[in-house]
Amino acid sequence: MPITAVIFDFFGTLTPSTPAHVWDDHAARSAAPLGIPARTWRAALDASFPERATGDLGDLAATFHTLALRSGVDPSDEALAAACTARMAAQRELFVLRDDAATTLTALRAWGLRVGVLSDCTAELAQTWAQLPVAELVDARVLSCEEGRRKPDPELFHLIARHLDAAPQDCLYIGDGGGDELTGASNCGMQAFMLRAADWADNDAHAREDDWPGPALPTLADVLSLVETSPAVADPARRPARRNAI
Repeated sequence: MPITAVIFDFFGTLTPSTPAHVWDDHAARSAAPLGIPARTWRAALDASFPERATGDLGDLAATFHTLALRSGVDPSDEALAAACTARMAAQRELFVLRDDAATTLTALRAWGLRVGVLSDCTAELAQTWAQLPVAELVDARVLSCEEGRRKPDPELFHLIARHLDAAPQDCLYIGDGGGDELTGASNCGMQAFMLRAADWADNDAHAREDDWPGPALPTLADVLSLVETSPAVADPARRPARRNAI
């Protein structure tokens, strides 16, 4: 496989899976300052994910104001700010990488391969990205909330490939299957692999391809065995030039 770039999903792939009870706890923490029942707020967050993931509701404060109104509450500025602070604190807990993520990404880049992240995500990740360790481990990122579209929209896959100066057929795509991403990547010509880690069954993900018929990997570190015989790795003269992350 003439691989020149490896593209990763973020949540549940580079990060550990997030079970439903964690999402419940996080919803309760941001619901409390607003005076909204946790279940009502969790339902509002879930129902609005398509809008939030494409940036349609604006930044976090604008999003929470809209969702509070939908939930029957017109929050004060102080309550809204407290809810946003609670949400950001909760979200940052989800931005921690898997134990083998940093070493895998570092090895891929040391081998001369370009590394990208393509994530269906909301404004919190975009707002925090520059401060996260992952930002220095990848060459390019494409976030749905900044592009106004979600997986499996083919433009997202083509866009990350262009950012990495790679043809889609020369890209590996690694993801847990959320958002029909593996089918989307395959339809664009990428070689898609499901990350089916030990915590895969615990993940509470949107539109996950649980019946994905293609290949799967048990750990992120196994990606290295897929690329170690690639011409871009085996022949240093063919390694792509390093570029700054975008």
